[in-house]
Amino acid sequence: MPNKGPRLLKVPEGDNRERLVCPECDYIAYQNPRVVAGSVVTRGDRILICKRSIHPRQGYWTLPAGFVELGESPEEGARREAKEEACADIAINQMLAVYSIPRVGQIQFMFRSTLESEFAAGHETLEAKLVTWDEIPWSEIAFPSVTWALHQYRESKDRRDFAPFGNPEGQEGELDELGRWPQRPPTM
Repeated sequence: MPNKGPRLLKVPEGDNRERLVCPECDYIAYQNPRVVAGSVVTRGDRILICKRSIHPRQGYWTLPAGFVELGESPEEGARREAKEEACADIAINQMLAVYSIPRVGQIQFMFRSTLESEFAAGHETLEAKLVTWDEIPWSEIAFPSVTWALHQYRESKDRRDFAPFGNPEGQEGELDELGRWPQRPPTM
């Protein structure tokens, strides 16, 4: 059986970058960033964090977040991810930030949310807990964007009148010189 479908890498007419194209019908297979939605979920002065039971970064702490599904808004995705990862019902209060992570092809929407139910570890989570700022395990944070969101939440937690944050200046979620995600809080 011969190969079919998009398999030829070329610059389509009217475009400016290489794409996978089907040589029989000229169908173009566009590769676009994936959308992630998540939340800094709080109850009083405590923040909900989840220890990952899956790769990447299994065993590291994160905020409830994940990929948005087709037909779902970022807000719906953030609520679903909180339910899946922490068995939690949340109320979305406000957009916190939009991050661009080109290295892994992601656009991340982060919200400020409040916990409206009890919580527990979901199927992708080893442990879920509420922590104070001083209890955050900074050396065990899974992804740079989690650190960014936590710091930006703290900076704006008493405000409602701010534009959503973006990546800290000069940071795109890049790996360090040893191929690891940076584990220290960024200078903000």
